[in-house]
Amino acid sequence: MTTICADEVATRGWAASIVMSATVFTVVTAEMLPVGLLTPMSESLHITEGTAGLALTTTGVVSALAAPILPLVLGRLDRRGVLGGLMVLLAFAAFVAAIAPVYWIFIAARVLMGISIGGVWLLTVGLARRVVPEHAAGPATSLIFSGIGIASVLGIPAGAFVGELVGWRWAFAGVGVLSLGLAAALAAFLPSLAPERSVRLSDVREVLQIKDVRLGLVLVALIVTGHFAAYTYVRPLLEPHTGPALIGTLLLAYGVAGVIGNFLTGALHPNRALAVIASGIAVATLAMPALGTTVAGSLVLLVIWGLAYGGTSVSTQAWGHAAAPSAPESSSAVLVGVYNGSIALGAFTGGQVADHLGTTTVTWLPAVLATAALVILLANRRQRG
Repeated sequence: MTTICADEVATRGWAASIVMSATVFTVVTAEMLPVGLLTPMSESLHITEGTAGLALTTTGVVSALAAPILPLVLGRLDRRGVLGGLMVLLAFAAFVAAIAPVYWIFIAARVLMGISIGGVWLLTVGLARRVVPEHAAGPATSLIFSGIGIASVLGIPAGAFVGELVGWRWAFAGVGVLSLGLAAALAAFLPSLAPERSVRLSDVREVLQIKDVRLGLVLVALIVTGHFAAYTYVRPLLEPHTGPALIGTLLLAYGVAGVIGNFLTGALHPNRALAVIASGIAVATLAMPALGTTVAGSLVLLVIWGLAYGGTSVSTQAWGHAAAPSAPESSSAVLVGVYNGSIALGAFTGGQVADHLGTTTVTWLPAVLATAALVILLANRRQRG
């Protein structure tokens, strides 16, 4: 009887982990959806592509701010109910975005998305060990956070395909429907989750005193800021040479390469993985203005870019856990904040460059920043001898 009960608990725990992975996939897809829809969004809302890219900046800033503030608001509420409520909020925001007649209403919807995304990130960190047996916490954590990589590399092209077939507004509506379904699934599969002690400022200060943590955050800021400075505007970057009909296909190729890269770099030591990531991004984006002027050239460079960036999430998490093994929650909270802040900064910076210097110039930003990350990694390796 005990074995049966243990097996049932383990099964429910893995089911909960799968639902959480789908939840992570959905919030990341919602955050990144404008990337594949930038051109039709800007035309429909009568704004520049750089201004449309601020939709990504908005969610990045709001989610980075929401994560540390929400625990003060949520109090002793059951975290299962909170997660469900956050997904309902995401659904509402997605539906508002889908019908927004003007830009400011669309941005207001992105603010609500940012609150939901920040809350989901906050409650996802450390969740696996609460739903599966202790010995399975590591694999369950990997499963939950695999939603990040899969969304980054597959959610965006899926949105682009939907946008091309039936319009960009239906892509947001689809996220809304998926979010409502996941709210119901969370209620069905997650156990009741009493609130844990939130990360204190003193915990964060202690983690930030660790040199490798600070180094990892610098690398995250450089790589992620550079990536989103260009990737946010990948659609207008590609369209003059490929046409809108092929955008979804090219982004799908990027996505498949990213999934492969996620597993390939996940098997490497974090230091080596991040060196490979930085090198691949620098090479692909540096070559884009010269070699990405044909469909074949764009395809090859996007595959290289996808292979490289696909492993960023798992590699930076591994770096943080290796740097601060005794404080995984604190290091993850800091990493999430810097990651989301870097997304916001990248989208904003890329938008300014695209609007003032032209879209083709945005690829210089990831080339320079990824190269800087590589130099820092090599210098650090040399210092350690």
